[in-house]
Amino acid sequence: MSEDDGPKSAYEVAMERLRKQDAESGAGSTPLTDEQRAAIGEVRNFYEAKAAEVEVLHQSARRRAADPDALALLEEQYRRDRERLNSDRDSKIAKIRRG
Repeated sequence: MSEDDGPKSAYEVAMERLRKQDAESGAGSTPLTDEQRAAIGEVRNFYEAKAAEVEVLHQSARRRAADPDALALLEEQYRRDRERLNSDRDSKIAKIRRG
């Protein structure tokens, strides 16, 4: 009896289904070129630096704010900025992966 014949966990079953769906839809993984890897690394470094900049500015603004409503507004703005940066980063990486 091989390992594939034994009982499988729910995770293994789900992963098999996802691999099958990917194969049927043609969304198989293609290896990245060296240029793509370098471009993705640059994008990640850029957005990591932007996130650090936003973090520093946020911490500075938090120290100056005394009002709880102002703090809540700053936290919401910081959360939106981080989501925007992450979204932009992910879309640029996806664009690079597509070629």
